[in-house]
Amino acid sequence: MFFTYLRRELRRRRKAALVVASGLALGIALVIVVNSVSAGMKQAQGEVLESLYGLGTDMTVTKAQEEPEEGGAVKRPRFKFDASDGGEQSNDQLMVQGFETLKSSTVDTVAGQDGVADAVGGLSLTSISISGDFKPGQMQPAQPAQPGQQGGKGGSGEVRGGGADFGVNSFTVFGTDVTEPDLGPLTSSTLTKGRTFKESETDAKVAVVDSAYAKKEDLATGDKVTVKGEKFEIVGIATADKGQAAANVYIPLKQAQTLADAKGKITTVYVKAADSQEIAAVKDAIQDNVPDTTVTTSEDLAETVSGSLDTAADLASNVGKWLSYVVLAAAFLVAGLLTSSAVSRRVREFGTLKALGWKSGRVTRQVVGEALVNGLIGGVLGIGVGLAGAYAVTAISPTLTAELGGGLMGGGPGGSAGGGLRVAGPGGAGGPVQEAGQRTLDIALGAPVSLATIALAAGLAIGGGLIAGTFGGWRAARLRPADALRRVE
Repeated sequence: MFFTYLRRELRRRRKAALVVASGLALGIALVIVVNSVSAGMKQAQGEVLESLYGLGTDMTVTKAQEEPEEGGAVKRPRFKFDASDGGEQSNDQLMVQGFETLKSSTVDTVAGQDGVADAVGGLSLTSISISGDFKPGQMQPAQPAQPGQQGGKGGSGEVRGGGADFGVNSFTVFGTDVTEPDLGPLTSSTLTKGRTFKESETDAKVAVVDSAYAKKEDLATGDKVTVKGEKFEIVGIATADKGQAAANVYIPLKQAQTLADAKGKITTVYVKAADSQEIAAVKDAIQDNVPDTTVTTSEDLAETVSGSLDTAADLASNVGKWLSYVVLAAAFLVAGLLTSSAVSRRVREFGTLKALGWKSGRVTRQVVGEALVNGLIGGVLGIGVGLAGAYAVTAISPTLTAELGGGLMGGGPGGSAGGGLRVAGPGGAGGPVQEAGQRTLDIALGAPVSLATIALAAGLAIGGGLIAGTFGGWRAARLRPADALRRVE
């Protein structure tokens, strides 16, 4: 009887049922799209952070910045040349980015903290080579003094001509622990040619080169790349998965430490947490137990990402979610009012049913059942429209820009805690020879729909039907059989 009466009433009041279902569908669809876009934003931010640290890295540990002592000398590179003779001059420098290092033993200390699954150290360096030649000036003899002028043959001559012509070549080098291939910045690139490091090549003169740098310098596997006068055989070429690579050249950590005169030193510890839900607790443990360090998590870095990605993420998480909640609340309210209004128009019907022996509870259940079916229909429509909207966003894949400010890595790849290096060129012109102070990545936005989002939509559909049914059921329960004799539809 319940289902027979329910089917008949829904057919008889198709327009009213469609209005209620459509209102709920709009709110549910908006919730699905906004949640999916927000998930896409988080995914895009994750891709940005992976491009900095590599896959699997949950946080990094770097040397805490120290306040310089008053009157203390600021660390700056010095390039010395002998200008007494003409000819070719050159000077190579391999410097630690940021000039701040940790002891290699810090890796073991960090790895021993509760909640740390794995830790690996790396050394981020900048190689700068300046080469050119000096041309000594020529002494011009003094000219005889003219009548009425002072001077004469005994006067000194002038030095004319000469000068210097120097070129500057710089690139970034990262010393990687070849025994830990699954953690660190190199994992953010995909090997496209050759091979990666072998675990036995801890002190070998082999290198993996970023594909963009290899193309620029016309390098291929089997060629040699020179780092501070030492030649390394290129065994592989890797392409950054997103944006810019962490370094131009990757070499074994031990070789990097030797060439940079930084034996037993690293710039960054890359940490993988045992449980992604306990990252904050692991960060606190490291900060408490490993002195003079700065721990940076993915959440910390996400706060430094700017550009259209950050703006869109703010809109999706703030304006978008609040808008979807307001629309959904309005849809619930409208559904409840329409259901209550429908009950008002069915006073004679419900009064007659009560006169025939229907209890108030049975009438209420009938009204709630009708509203619940309307909610389920609205849920199906809303899920369909929401999935279509999310698919449209993914198909269009709008491109967002993420700008990563300098110093994000605290001296690691992609940033320089020391604020960047400048080398004076000929005539004192300051030519920048540094890793880019700001990296810009283009990220394609998607809108993945999770099962949790669909479950939320189904819950909202049921909840909307129950809310609407509660409005109508409360009104129907208050009707008396005598009302049927005084009201005519």
